[in-house]
Amino acid sequence: MARIAIVLATYNGARYLPQMLDSLVSQERRADIVFAIDDGSSDSTPEILRNYASKLPIRLEVLPHNTGHRAAFSTALEIARKELSPDDLIALADQDDIWLPQKLRLLENAIENSPNKASLILGDAEVIDGEGKLIYPSWRKVAHIATSEPFKTRIAGTNNVTGCLSLFRALLLDKILPIPEAVGVHDAWIGLLAAKNGGIACIDTPVIQYRLHDSNAVGLGNRYTFDETCKRQIAWSALICEKSNPLGLTPDEKRFARALHRYWKKRAKYPFLPCSLAFLARNREFLFPQKDGRFKKVLFSTLGAPAVHLLFGKDK
Repeated sequence: MARIAIVLATYNGARYLPQMLDSLVSQERRADIVFAIDDGSSDSTPEILRNYASKLPIRLEVLPHNTGHRAAFSTALEIARKELSPDDLIALADQDDIWLPQKLRLLENAIENSPNKASLILGDAEVIDGEGKLIYPSWRKVAHIATSEPFKTRIAGTNNVTGCLSLFRALLLDKILPIPEAVGVHDAWIGLLAAKNGGIACIDTPVIQYRLHDSNAVGLGNRYTFDETCKRQIAWSALICEKSNPLGLTPDEKRFARALHRYWKKRAKYPFLPCSLAFLARNREFLFPQKDGRFKKVLFSTLGAPAVHLLFGKDK
């Protein structure tokens, strides 16, 4: 029988961590091992993790300095890879959520019985605030997250994989690791590799209570300025182009990635991009997966950084 490993990255999480760990203890299908990485916390987070060692099979490593969300998860997954077999399953955990008791049982059953043996399964989440009050019944609906996406949409940077809602096969680790520095959010990289290697399946049932608060590493809405978005998109599309062969991109997907990279480099430099209109219109379903306002988005996307700053302000 496949083991289930939880991979947890923490950083100054003392406020919510005990509730999160209690929810792991209460799982109907208990995890076989918990790989916990503390990313240089200055509060009592490492002590809390040590205190739960009698309740959970925790393997704790405390990093001397903060390395960042992506790097911490990459380190934790590297440690897990050394001990897991390809048939084992991995659940990613954030320090501030509450897992519903049926989470691991439901996701394990769903992935093992998924069509074509998907490599990753996704559930939904209830959304709670910092005090634990329910504010939305479905994370997927409030965040407009699709249950499936064309692969070109993933190349364009849209991601429907929320790590804390997923369970994936350990055999993906050889594809995923190391998580490149150009990856802004590790969930997107894992989703990209899972989509190409076995596929992604979804269930509609909430499996956690996803907590929204001021300190979320990833939350609701776009936190980036226009310039930051351009830089992130340039880095992401450059990575996809660089890794096109290991990623197994088709010739058409490679052409799309190269065109996307050229587009974002031009958008960061020039005020207007009329020559990009044909590319944007032709690929609108991949670039703008939400149909609402798609025409306006195509037109707005012909404006480059200098024009955006002039028309909407420097922080647009």
